[in-house]
Amino acid sequence: MPLNLTKIAFGAKSYADIESWFANRPRMSVNTRYRPTRWEECIGGSLFWIHEHNLVARSPIIGFTEQDNGRWFIDLEPRLIPVLPKPKRAHQGWRYLKGEPPRDLAEGEEVGDVIPGRIATKLQRLGLI
Repeated sequence: MPLNLTKIAFGAKSYADIESWFANRPRMSVNTRYRPTRWEECIGGSLFWIHEHNLVARSPIIGFTEQDNGRWFIDLEPRLIPVLPKPKRAHQGWRYLKGEPPRDLAEGEEVGDVIPGRIATKLQRLGLI
């Protein structure tokens, strides 16, 4: 089973901002200082995007490319797949996703059809979900 990564959607003010990053792009890459040690296991996994302290979407990882300056690109499929929002603390850079990843939203299912992320976070803290 491939490994998944998480990364904060830095600079995104809304989910629509994240969608705009992927609009009409033939290629999508994320710049990072270090390649994961277990990078080979990440190929075929996904990069999960964190927005407002929730995992909100994922992008399949297709590879890693070294840059001339020693940094790395995490190469992604140029598509954004919405997932059921799952609370996740923000962090710098990328991290391995521990535990079960959130499920993809079904075709035609909207994020508003499920519990909003902020409410889900509060309910989780209360031990209700």
